[in-house]
Amino acid sequence: MEAKPVLIVDDEKNIRLTLSRALEALALETATAVNGEEALSRIREKDFGLVLLDLKMPGMDGMEVLRRLREARPDIKVIIITAHGTIESAVEAMKLGAVDFMQKPFAPKEIRELVRKVLSRDALVAEKAGDYGSHVELAKRAIANRQFDAAQEHVRQAIAADATKPEAFNLLGVLLEMAGNRLEAQKNYRAALALAPGYKPAEENLGRTVGGKGGGFRLGKSEHPPEDEA
Repeated sequence: MEAKPVLIVDDEKNIRLTLSRALEALALETATAVNGEEALSRIREKDFGLVLLDLKMPGMDGMEVLRRLREARPDIKVIIITAHGTIESAVEAMKLGAVDFMQKPFAPKEIRELVRKVLSRDALVAEKAGDYGSHVELAKRAIANRQFDAAQEHVRQAIAADATKPEAFNLLGVLLEMAGNRLEAQKNYRAALALAPGYKPAEENLGRTVGGKGGGFRLGKSEHPPEDEA
């Protein structure tokens, strides 16, 4: 089945152009919006399958767009674009089903890989999943559908399949923290750091929960080695 169009929402012209050109290689139809109001208008007019959404925009910000999008079209997938090192509203974003984040600046190859993963997630069959990567992707699909208990189960199965990678421990920590279990969350952040000292997402999450620093959850990038983390 042909992929639905992708909507790119960003107030920076260069970012919109870069993202549009990056997705040409995937043969995806794209449209753009310069702000939240225009984005919602376009979504009412056309059946998009994916939105690349900048969080920080003048007027209606990306979080409000995400909130309204989830009310009107919960089926549309969302990738959050941000220029900031931490996602201040990540708790709320995850509760709304946002789990995929791309930090500026990014390379065209990075955005193509992430878009390809997000669009292919629906084809995964839970009963046939047995490897680490599949369970991580199924966990993210569950988060997008706001099925947080199922997401925890898939992350735990990912860890059972391969307990040497930090991303799953960090993601489990985020899910536990969302559920109000901060101590268990910290244990998983520490486990991620024991596997990969300097792993930024877990480092920032642990520092924030232990030291009371500002900022939001860091989720990390799927399937990237620690040295590639932003």
